[in-house]
Amino acid sequence: MEIRVQEAALPEAVLVSGILTEAALWLRDRGIPWLLPEEVTASRLGPEVQAGLFFLAWSGRVAVGTMRLTPSDPLFWPEAEPGEALYLHRLAVRRAAAGGRVSSALMSWARSRAGAQGARYLRLDCEASRGRLRAVYERFGFAFHSERTVGSFVVARYQLLCTHAA
Repeated sequence: MEIRVQEAALPEAVLVSGILTEAALWLRDRGIPWLLPEEVTASRLGPEVQAGLFFLAWSGRVAVGTMRLTPSDPLFWPEAEPGEALYLHRLAVRRAAAGGRVSSALMSWARSRAGAQGARYLRLDCEASRGRLRAVYERFGFAFHSERTVGSFVVARYQLLCTHAA
């Protein structure tokens, strides 16, 4: 299965929403809180899609995964210097395409994009108690950076060094 990643266009907000909703419901059914379906409706995601923050992974003509990339994350990385990283959020894969290839393709693409934009790191965070998810990131090459507490939420912060032209 060949995977290509492209920036989502505004009409594709419904695809982004569908993938995120499917993942959120699948996790919820397993007792793992993540996103609420009402947080990821196409209308709520539309402004971020239009701003170029969401990307879709395609297998042929089927959207099989999504992610959001932002130039900053002041809530979970407040000490970060501007431009030193891109921040990966809301990575999700359709259950029919689960198995690691799509998420790896998305993370690889994000690392390349970060490097091409001159960022030193690709960063992400996840709930600190989600050991299996943390292992996925670590197997991909992300290095544990630190934990951060925001309110009652504790996240594990990870970063991946990007290579780029100086």
